[in-house]
Amino acid sequence: MTTATATASQLTTEQADLLATLANHRRFLRFTAEGLTDEQASATPTASALCVGGLIKHVRDVEEGWIRFAVGGAELMESVEGDWENGFRMVPGETLSGLLAAYEETARKTEEIVAGLDMDTAHPLPVAPWFEPGASWTVRRVLLHLIAETSQHAGHADIIRETLDGQKTMG
Repeated sequence: MTTATATASQLTTEQADLLATLANHRRFLRFTAEGLTDEQASATPTASALCVGGLIKHVRDVEEGWIRFAVGGAELMESVEGDWENGFRMVPGETLSGLLAAYEETARKTEEIVAGLDMDTAHPLPVAPWFEPGASWTVRRVLLHLIAETSQHAGHADIIRETLDGQKTMG
């Protein structure tokens, strides 16, 4: 379970609610991976090329990028180059426990950083074909996006887990 470093008095009610919702979806994703071996976590048993470990890695990377955006806009978001080829899979040397520990650290940093941000601060989105040209997102919108991203991929992980061994996160 994520332990917030920000105290309740540092967070607005809105920040606390959004961070609690994000933490809950992170919990679902982590629970889906519980008890898997590294081999199972890297397996791709469905028609998709997705694996449970790769989804945890991807969601962590996405969260880190969007939190950089919330702090400093597209320039800061894009200051760290992503590994698109390996972003959804476990590569040699990665372990599920290592990915989960890194994800936990990202969650801690997110909670700490959000406590110091104004939810109405907005930055222009990066130039990309999937964003409306000239649009901006607030910190609030970033957190809503992270909640959606995490919950979507927790669902993907649940399907993969059920395919692996019949276990369901929500059933």
